[in-house]
Amino acid sequence: MNTSTTLGQADLGTPSKPSTNAVHVSIPEAGMDSAQQRLHSKNDTGGSPRFGPDDGFWQDLRGKVDAYFRDSGRSERDAPAMYAKSALVLSVWGSLYAILVFASTSWWQAVPLAALLGLASAAIGFNIAHDGGHKAYSRHRWINRAAAATLDLVGGSSVQWRWKHGVLHHQFVNLAGYDTDIDVGVLGRLSPFQKHRSFHRWQHLYMWPLYGFLALKWHLVDDFKDAVTGLLGKSSAPRLKPKDLVGMLFGKLVFFGIVFAIPSLFHPFWMVAVFYVGANFVQGLALSLVFQLAHAVEGSAFPPVPRDRRMDASWAVHQIRTTSDFCRGNRLLTWLLGGLNFQIEHHLFPQIGHVHYPALSRLVEQACLQRGIEYHEHRTFQAGVKAHFRWLKRMAFAAS
Repeated sequence: MNTSTTLGQADLGTPSKPSTNAVHVSIPEAGMDSAQQRLHSKNDTGGSPRFGPDDGFWQDLRGKVDAYFRDSGRSERDAPAMYAKSALVLSVWGSLYAILVFASTSWWQAVPLAALLGLASAAIGFNIAHDGGHKAYSRHRWINRAAAATLDLVGGSSVQWRWKHGVLHHQFVNLAGYDTDIDVGVLGRLSPFQKHRSFHRWQHLYMWPLYGFLALKWHLVDDFKDAVTGLLGKSSAPRLKPKDLVGMLFGKLVFFGIVFAIPSLFHPFWMVAVFYVGANFVQGLALSLVFQLAHAVEGSAFPPVPRDRRMDASWAVHQIRTTSDFCRGNRLLTWLLGGLNFQIEHHLFPQIGHVHYPALSRLVEQACLQRGIEYHEHRTFQAGVKAHFRWLKRMAFAAS
Protein backbone atom coordinates (compact mmCIF):
# COMPACT_ATOMS: atom_id res chain seq x y z
CA MET A 1 0.00 0.00 0.00
CA ASN A 2 1.03 3.59 -0.41
CA THR A 3 1.98 5.32 2.81
CA SER A 4 2.64 8.98 3.48
CA THR A 5 3.21 11.28 6.40
CA THR A 6 -0.09 13.02 5.79
CA LEU A 7 -3.36 11.94 4.25
CA GLY A 8 -4.70 13.38 1.04
CA GLN A 9 -5.03 12.95 -2.69
CA ALA A 10 -2.14 13.48 -5.03
CA ASP A 11 -2.09 16.66 -7.05
CA LEU A 12 -3.45 15.51 -10.40
CA GLY A 13 -2.95 18.90 -11.88
CA THR A 14 -5.97 20.90 -10.83
CA PRO A 15 -5.05 24.41 -11.94
CA SER A 16 -4.17 26.65 -9.06
CA LYS A 17 -3.32 30.28 -8.77
CA PRO A 18 0.41 30.76 -9.14
CA SER A 19 2.33 32.27 -6.28
CA THR A 20 2.97 35.97 -6.72
CA ASN A 21 6.37 35.74 -5.06
CA ALA A 22 7.63 32.65 -6.90
CA VAL A 23 11.22 32.95 -8.02
CA HIS A 24 13.69 30.60 -9.63
CA VAL A 25 15.53 28.47 -7.07
CA SER A 26 19.26 28.96 -7.12
CA ILE A 27 20.74 25.98 -8.96
CA PRO A 28 23.52 25.25 -6.42
CA GLU A 29 21.12 25.50 -3.48
CA ALA A 30 18.81 22.95 -5.06
CA GLY A 31 21.60 20.50 -5.70
CA MET A 32 21.65 20.96 -9.48
CA ASP A 33 24.80 21.35 -11.51
CA SER A 34 26.13 23.85 -14.04
CA ALA A 35 24.73 21.87 -16.97
CA GLN A 36 21.22 22.55 -15.70
CA GLN A 37 22.05 26.23 -15.31
CA ARG A 38 23.14 26.45 -18.93
CA LEU A 39 20.08 24.67 -20.25
CA HIS A 40 17.73 26.67 -18.04
CA SER A 41 19.27 29.97 -19.12
CA LYS A 42 18.95 29.00 -22.75
CA ASN A 43 15.30 28.13 -22.33
CA ASP A 44 14.39 31.17 -20.24
CA THR A 45 13.61 33.17 -23.38
CA GLY A 46 11.08 30.50 -24.30
CA GLY A 47 9.88 30.20 -20.74
CA SER A 48 10.94 27.17 -18.75
CA PRO A 49 9.18 26.51 -15.43
CA ARG A 50 10.51 28.29 -12.36
CA PHE A 51 9.99 26.98 -8.86
CA GLY A 52 8.90 28.87 -5.79
CA PRO A 53 11.26 30.01 -3.05
CA ASP A 54 12.51 27.71 -0.33
CA ASP A 55 10.55 28.24 2.90
CA GLY A 56 13.40 26.82 4.97
CA PHE A 57 12.61 23.15 4.35
CA TRP A 58 15.48 22.53 1.96
CA GLN A 59 17.97 24.48 4.04
CA ASP A 60 17.03 22.57 7.20
CA LEU A 61 17.13 19.20 5.45
CA ARG A 62 20.49 19.91 3.84
CA GLY A 63 21.81 20.86 7.27
CA LYS A 64 20.67 17.52 8.72
CA VAL A 65 22.29 15.62 5.88
CA ASP A 66 25.54 17.54 6.30
CA ALA A 67 25.46 16.74 10.02
CA TYR A 68 24.94 13.04 9.24
CA PHE A 69 28.10 12.89 7.15
CA ARG A 70 30.06 15.02 9.60
CA ASP A 71 29.07 12.94 12.64
CA SER A 72 29.43 9.55 10.93
CA GLY A 73 32.77 10.40 9.33
CA ARG A 74 31.53 9.01 6.01
CA SER A 75 32.14 10.55 2.62
CA GLU A 76 29.34 11.47 0.24
CA ARG A 77 31.28 9.80 -2.58
CA ASP A 78 34.14 7.34 -3.09
CA ALA A 79 32.58 4.68 -0.87
CA PRO A 80 34.73 1.49 -0.89
CA ALA A 81 31.54 -0.55 -1.17
CA MET A 82 30.79 1.18 -4.48
CA TYR A 83 34.12 0.18 -6.02
CA ALA A 84 33.77 -3.43 -4.88
CA LYS A 85 30.19 -3.56 -6.11
CA SER A 86 31.13 -2.13 -9.50
CA ALA A 87 33.88 -4.71 -9.95
CA LEU A 88 31.45 -7.51 -9.13
CA VAL A 89 28.70 -6.24 -11.44
CA LEU A 90 31.10 -5.77 -14.36
CA SER A 91 32.64 -9.19 -13.74
CA VAL A 92 29.24 -10.87 -13.76
CA TRP A 93 28.28 -9.02 -16.95
CA GLY A 94 31.54 -9.99 -18.67
CA SER A 95 31.26 -13.61 -17.56
CA LEU A 96 27.69 -13.95 -18.79
CA TYR A 97 28.63 -12.41 -22.13
CA ALA A 98 31.63 -14.72 -22.56
CA ILE A 99 29.66 -17.86 -21.69
CA LEU A 100 26.77 -16.86 -23.97
CA VAL A 101 28.98 -16.03 -26.97
CA PHE A 102 31.82 -18.52 -26.64
CA ALA A 103 30.49 -21.48 -24.66
CA SER A 104 26.72 -21.93 -25.06
CA THR A 105 25.80 -24.60 -27.59
CA SER A 106 22.01 -24.93 -27.31
CA TRP A 107 18.96 -22.73 -26.95
CA TRP A 108 18.18 -23.93 -23.42
CA GLN A 109 21.58 -22.64 -22.34
CA ALA A 110 21.48 -19.44 -24.38
CA VAL A 111 17.98 -18.22 -23.45
CA PRO A 112 18.54 -17.93 -19.66
CA LEU A 113 22.04 -16.56 -20.25
CA ALA A 114 20.64 -13.84 -22.52
CA ALA A 115 17.98 -12.92 -19.96
CA LEU A 116 20.58 -12.73 -17.18
CA LEU A 117 22.84 -10.67 -19.43
CA GLY A 118 19.98 -8.22 -19.95
CA LEU A 119 19.53 -7.93 -16.19
CA ALA A 120 23.28 -7.50 -15.70
CA SER A 121 23.27 -4.71 -18.31
CA ALA A 122 20.48 -3.00 -16.38
CA ALA A 123 22.51 -3.46 -13.18
CA ILE A 124 25.44 -1.61 -14.78
CA GLY A 125 23.09 1.26 -15.53
CA PHE A 126 21.53 1.26 -12.07
CA ASN A 127 24.70 0.85 -10.02
CA ILE A 128 27.60 2.36 -11.97
CA ALA A 129 26.59 4.55 -14.89
CA HIS A 130 23.82 6.28 -12.98
CA ASP A 131 26.06 7.40 -10.11
CA GLY A 132 28.81 8.36 -12.52
CA GLY A 133 26.46 10.42 -14.67
CA HIS A 134 25.29 12.34 -11.60
CA LYS A 135 28.88 12.86 -10.36
CA ALA A 136 27.90 10.89 -7.29
CA TYR A 137 30.44 8.11 -7.72
CA SER A 138 33.61 9.99 -6.87
CA ARG A 139 35.04 13.40 -6.09
CA HIS A 140 37.40 12.82 -9.02
CA ARG A 141 36.05 13.94 -12.38
CA TRP A 142 37.79 11.23 -14.41
CA ILE A 143 36.35 8.45 -12.24
CA ASN A 144 32.83 9.84 -12.66
CA ARG A 145 33.36 10.00 -16.40
CA ALA A 146 34.64 6.43 -16.51
CA ALA A 147 31.67 5.22 -14.46
CA ALA A 148 29.23 7.16 -16.65
CA ALA A 149 30.84 5.68 -19.78
CA THR A 150 29.74 2.19 -18.76
CA LEU A 151 26.34 3.27 -20.09
CA ASP A 152 27.91 3.40 -23.55
CA LEU A 153 29.20 -0.13 -22.95
CA VAL A 154 25.61 -1.41 -22.67
CA GLY A 155 24.23 0.61 -25.58
CA GLY A 156 23.25 4.02 -24.23
CA SER A 157 24.93 7.39 -24.59
CA SER A 158 26.29 8.95 -21.42
CA VAL A 159 26.38 12.36 -23.14
CA GLN A 160 22.73 12.32 -24.24
CA TRP A 161 21.57 10.71 -21.00
CA ARG A 162 23.00 13.55 -18.96
CA TRP A 163 20.72 16.07 -20.66
CA LYS A 164 17.60 13.93 -20.96
CA HIS A 165 17.74 12.44 -17.49
CA GLY A 166 20.24 14.33 -15.39
CA VAL A 167 18.97 17.77 -16.41
CA LEU A 168 15.43 17.74 -17.82
CA HIS A 169 13.97 14.87 -15.82
CA HIS A 170 15.61 15.81 -12.55
CA GLN A 171 14.70 19.48 -12.74
CA PHE A 172 11.20 19.16 -14.20
CA VAL A 173 9.89 15.90 -12.75
CA ASN A 174 6.42 14.96 -14.05
CA LEU A 175 5.92 18.27 -15.86
CA ALA A 176 4.36 17.34 -19.20
CA GLY A 177 6.35 18.67 -22.13
CA TYR A 178 9.49 19.23 -20.07
CA ASP A 179 10.23 15.90 -18.35
CA THR A 180 11.27 13.68 -21.25
CA ASP A 181 11.08 10.57 -19.07
CA ILE A 182 7.26 10.70 -18.98
CA ASP A 183 7.01 11.17 -22.74
CA VAL A 184 6.47 7.66 -24.13
CA GLY A 185 5.11 8.87 -27.47
CA VAL A 186 1.61 8.62 -28.86
CA LEU A 187 1.09 5.06 -27.65
CA GLY A 188 1.02 5.96 -23.96
CA ARG A 189 -0.34 8.65 -21.67
CA LEU A 190 1.32 9.06 -18.28
CA SER A 191 0.23 12.61 -17.43
CA PRO A 192 -3.23 14.19 -17.29
CA PHE A 193 -1.74 17.01 -19.38
CA GLN A 194 -0.77 14.79 -22.28
CA LYS A 195 -3.15 14.36 -25.21
CA HIS A 196 -5.71 11.62 -24.75
CA ARG A 197 -6.37 9.26 -27.64
CA SER A 198 -9.12 6.70 -27.93
CA PHE A 199 -6.78 3.70 -28.02
CA HIS A 200 -5.29 4.70 -24.68
CA ARG A 201 -8.25 2.94 -23.08
CA TRP A 202 -6.21 -0.25 -23.43
CA GLN A 203 -2.84 1.12 -22.34
CA HIS A 204 -2.94 -0.54 -18.93
CA LEU A 205 -2.75 -3.81 -20.86
CA TYR A 206 -0.52 -3.15 -23.88
CA MET A 207 2.09 -0.84 -22.33
CA TRP A 208 3.75 -3.59 -20.29
CA PRO A 209 5.31 -5.48 -23.23
CA LEU A 210 6.15 -2.17 -24.94
CA TYR A 211 8.33 -1.23 -21.97
CA GLY A 212 10.69 -3.97 -23.05
CA PHE A 213 11.62 -2.03 -26.20
CA LEU A 214 12.96 0.97 -24.26
CA ALA A 215 16.62 -0.06 -24.44
CA LEU A 216 16.37 -1.04 -28.11
CA LYS A 217 14.86 2.35 -28.93
CA TRP A 218 17.69 4.09 -27.10
CA HIS A 219 20.34 2.05 -28.88
CA LEU A 220 19.03 2.37 -32.41
CA VAL A 221 16.93 5.55 -32.60
CA ASP A 222 16.77 8.04 -29.75
CA ASP A 223 20.44 8.84 -29.20
CA PHE A 224 21.01 9.49 -32.91
CA LYS A 225 17.81 11.50 -33.30
CA ASP A 226 18.55 13.66 -30.27
CA ALA A 227 22.08 14.33 -31.49
CA VAL A 228 20.77 15.48 -34.88
CA THR A 229 17.78 17.56 -33.76
CA GLY A 230 18.97 18.80 -30.36
CA LEU A 231 15.34 18.76 -29.25
CA LEU A 232 14.29 17.16 -25.96
CA GLY A 233 10.57 17.69 -25.43
CA LYS A 234 9.91 21.45 -25.26
CA SER A 235 13.53 22.08 -24.42
CA SER A 236 16.69 22.16 -26.45
CA ALA A 237 20.06 20.97 -25.28
CA PRO A 238 23.30 22.51 -26.52
CA ARG A 239 24.56 20.93 -29.71
CA LEU A 240 27.14 18.27 -29.05
CA LYS A 241 30.69 19.47 -29.27
CA PRO A 242 32.73 17.64 -31.92
CA LYS A 243 34.59 15.65 -29.27
CA ASP A 244 31.32 14.65 -27.59
CA LEU A 245 29.80 13.60 -30.90
CA VAL A 246 32.90 11.54 -31.69
CA GLY A 247 32.71 10.05 -28.20
CA MET A 248 29.05 9.10 -28.66
CA LEU A 249 29.69 7.51 -32.06
CA PHE A 250 32.75 5.67 -30.74
CA GLY A 251 30.65 4.31 -27.86
CA LYS A 252 28.02 3.09 -30.31
CA LEU A 253 30.72 1.48 -32.47
CA VAL A 254 32.12 -0.37 -29.46
CA PHE A 255 28.66 -1.50 -28.38
CA PHE A 256 27.63 -2.72 -31.82
CA GLY A 257 30.94 -4.52 -32.06
CA ILE A 258 30.27 -6.29 -28.78
CA VAL A 259 26.69 -7.29 -29.54
CA PHE A 260 26.90 -7.93 -33.30
CA ALA A 261 30.40 -8.17 -34.77
CA ILE A 262 32.08 -10.48 -32.25
CA PRO A 263 29.13 -12.89 -31.79
CA SER A 264 28.68 -13.10 -35.57
CA LEU A 265 32.13 -14.69 -35.83
CA PHE A 266 30.77 -17.70 -33.97
CA HIS A 267 27.02 -17.76 -34.69
CA PRO A 268 24.68 -16.98 -37.60
CA PHE A 269 23.80 -13.29 -37.75
CA TRP A 270 20.06 -13.93 -37.52
CA MET A 271 20.62 -15.79 -34.28
CA VAL A 272 22.80 -12.98 -32.93
CA ALA A 273 20.06 -10.47 -33.78
CA VAL A 274 17.39 -12.56 -32.07
CA PHE A 275 19.37 -12.84 -28.86
CA TYR A 276 20.30 -9.15 -28.99
CA VAL A 277 16.60 -8.29 -29.06
CA GLY A 278 15.81 -10.79 -26.31
CA ALA A 279 18.54 -9.69 -23.91
CA ASN A 280 17.81 -6.02 -24.38
CA PHE A 281 14.06 -6.56 -24.09
CA VAL A 282 14.75 -7.83 -20.56
CA GLN A 283 17.00 -4.85 -19.91
CA GLY A 284 14.37 -2.41 -21.16
CA LEU A 285 11.67 -3.98 -19.04
CA ALA A 286 13.81 -3.71 -15.91
CA LEU A 287 14.75 -0.08 -16.61
CA SER A 288 11.16 0.91 -17.36
CA LEU A 289 9.66 -0.70 -14.29
CA VAL A 290 12.09 1.00 -11.92
CA PHE A 291 11.30 4.40 -13.42
CA GLN A 292 7.54 3.90 -13.57
CA LEU A 293 7.34 2.78 -9.95
CA ALA A 294 9.16 5.97 -8.96
CA HIS A 295 6.95 8.52 -10.71
CA ALA A 296 4.01 7.19 -12.73
CA VAL A 297 2.02 5.78 -9.83
CA GLU A 298 -0.99 6.78 -7.79
CA GLY A 299 0.18 9.22 -5.14
CA SER A 300 2.80 11.02 -7.21
CA ALA A 301 1.83 14.49 -8.38
CA PHE A 302 1.61 15.67 -11.99
CA PRO A 303 1.31 19.45 -11.49
CA PRO A 304 0.21 21.82 -14.24
CA VAL A 305 2.61 24.40 -15.59
CA PRO A 306 0.89 27.81 -15.17
CA ARG A 307 0.81 30.28 -18.06
CA ASP A 308 3.51 32.37 -16.41
CA ARG A 309 5.48 29.15 -15.72
CA ARG A 310 5.91 30.04 -12.07
CA MET A 311 5.33 26.97 -9.95
CA ASP A 312 3.84 27.23 -6.47
CA ALA A 313 6.11 24.63 -4.89
CA SER A 314 9.79 25.04 -4.20
CA TRP A 315 12.19 22.80 -6.08
CA ALA A 316 12.71 20.42 -3.15
CA VAL A 317 9.01 20.08 -2.32
CA HIS A 318 8.26 19.49 -6.00
CA GLN A 319 10.76 16.61 -6.06
CA ILE A 320 9.06 14.97 -3.09
CA ARG A 321 5.51 15.43 -4.33
CA THR A 322 6.26 13.93 -7.74
CA THR A 323 8.29 10.94 -6.57
CA SER A 324 7.68 7.70 -4.68
CA ASP A 325 9.98 5.25 -2.92
CA PHE A 326 9.35 1.52 -2.93
CA CYS A 327 10.62 -1.52 -1.04
CA ARG A 328 12.78 0.52 1.34
CA GLY A 329 13.11 -2.46 3.67
CA ASN A 330 14.36 -4.88 0.99
CA ARG A 331 18.15 -4.82 1.26
CA LEU A 332 18.73 -7.21 -1.64
CA LEU A 333 16.58 -5.18 -4.02
CA THR A 334 18.24 -1.97 -2.83
CA TRP A 335 21.64 -3.50 -3.62
CA LEU A 336 20.57 -4.73 -7.06
CA LEU A 337 18.86 -1.48 -8.07
CA GLY A 338 21.64 0.81 -6.97
CA GLY A 339 19.38 2.43 -4.38
CA LEU A 340 16.90 3.55 -7.03
CA ASN A 341 14.02 2.30 -4.93
CA PHE A 342 14.93 5.36 -2.78
CA GLN A 343 13.96 7.76 -5.53
CA ILE A 344 12.95 10.64 -3.28
CA GLU A 345 16.39 10.70 -1.71
CA HIS A 346 18.04 10.37 -5.10
CA HIS A 347 16.11 13.31 -6.52
CA LEU A 348 16.93 15.52 -3.56
CA PHE A 349 20.60 14.50 -3.41
CA PRO A 350 21.60 13.24 -6.87
CA GLN A 351 25.29 13.96 -6.25
CA ILE A 352 25.50 11.74 -3.18
CA GLY A 353 26.41 8.08 -3.67
CA HIS A 354 23.47 5.68 -3.60
CA VAL A 355 24.92 3.57 -0.78
CA HIS A 356 23.82 6.35 1.59
CA TYR A 357 20.17 6.54 0.50
CA PRO A 358 18.74 4.19 3.18
CA ALA A 359 20.22 6.33 5.95
CA LEU A 360 19.18 9.58 4.28
CA SER A 361 15.60 8.35 3.83
CA ARG A 362 15.03 8.43 7.57
CA LEU A 363 16.14 12.07 7.70
CA VAL A 364 13.98 13.01 4.71
CA GLU A 365 10.88 11.26 6.03
CA GLN A 366 11.30 12.90 9.44
CA ALA A 367 11.71 16.33 7.84
CA CYS A 368 8.58 15.77 5.74
CA LEU A 369 6.61 14.73 8.80
CA GLN A 370 7.65 17.87 10.66
CA ARG A 371 6.57 20.07 7.74
CA GLY A 372 3.38 18.19 6.83
CA ILE A 373 4.71 17.19 3.41
CA GLU A 374 3.52 13.88 1.97
CA TYR A 375 6.26 11.25 1.76
CA HIS A 376 5.17 8.55 -0.67
CA GLU A 377 6.25 4.95 -0.31
CA HIS A 378 5.07 1.59 -1.58
CA ARG A 379 6.21 -1.01 0.91
CA THR A 380 6.48 -3.86 -1.61
CA PHE A 381 7.39 -4.19 -5.26
CA GLN A 382 3.97 -5.69 -5.95
CA ALA A 383 2.26 -2.68 -4.38
CA GLY A 384 4.25 -0.38 -6.64
CA VAL A 385 3.36 -2.39 -9.76
CA LYS A 386 -0.32 -2.31 -8.82
CA ALA A 387 -0.14 1.47 -8.26
CA HIS A 388 1.37 1.91 -11.72
CA PHE A 389 -1.31 -0.33 -13.25
CA ARG A 390 -4.03 1.77 -11.61
CA TRP A 391 -2.39 4.98 -12.84
CA LEU A 392 -2.19 3.68 -16.40
CA LYS A 393 -5.85 2.73 -16.23
CA ARG A 394 -6.78 6.10 -14.78
CA MET A 395 -4.95 7.96 -17.55
CA ALA A 396 -6.54 5.63 -20.12
CA PHE A 397 -9.98 7.03 -19.47
CA ALA A 398 -9.47 10.47 -17.90
CA ALA A 399 -9.03 12.94 -20.75
CA SER A 400 -7.80 16.38 -19.70
